[in-house]
Amino acid sequence: MKKIVVVFAALLIAAATMWAQDREKTLDRVEDAGTVLDEIMSAPDSGIPQEILDSAKCVAVVPSLIKGGFGFGGAYGKGVASCRTENGWSAPAFFTVKGGSFGLQIGAQAVDLVMVVMNEQGMKSLLKSKFELGADASAAAGPVGRHASADTDWQMKAQILTYSRARGIFAGLTLKGSVVTQGGGDTRAFYGRMIPFRKILNGSTPVPDGAKPFLTALVKYSGGTTIPAKTEPAETNSTAAANQADKGQ
Repeated sequence: MKKIVVVFAALLIAAATMWAQDREKTLDRVEDAGTVLDEIMSAPDSGIPQEILDSAKCVAVVPSLIKGGFGFGGAYGKGVASCRTENGWSAPAFFTVKGGSFGLQIGAQAVDLVMVVMNEQGMKSLLKSKFELGADASAAAGPVGRHASADTDWQMKAQILTYSRARGIFAGLTLKGSVVTQGGGDTRAFYGRMIPFRKILNGSTPVPDGAKPFLTALVKYSGGTTIPAKTEPAETNSTAAANQADKGQ
């Protein structure tokens, strides 16, 4: 009996240690996402145009997306996203992105990825917790510079604008075929429990202190505020229905 108790205690300690390590990784990712935005926007002539950020419904950042391979390559990375709500920018939602890059390439490369959701349709795709760029949501390489040029169609057609930064060079990126899904393990590590993607991004989840590095950068460059940390916004009929649907899944 004594041995069983000792083994059980050891398992609990190991589980607690693993949870602490996983949570530390999510906190680092939130901080890295904020750093990526700060560094990109510190050079406005080669960053995301202000008009685009002012119009953004959601912003998602993947620090160190891994791209590479021989011939047909692949892409994999973990990131955080937030959406603009009536009460401010939402708490961060964790996701993974996986997909093929179909250009001829040799070797591997790590890039910072930024995805800017531009309209309601793109936001609905993100709220699904799983969607494919180019199929469920149209994606296009975003324009860069201090201002978006007048002859681009980003305002009319693009649901999601994508950007990458590698070796100090920031440019639009096409990621057709990449699949974005909720990071269940990262969500549990950060929040202590599983919360549906929709409930986080629609503003129903209070913003924890650990979210500050990313959300502070979002507010700085996109305007608005963040959702209060202590009080949850009142549910609208549409939000309540969405949350009830999530519970039924």
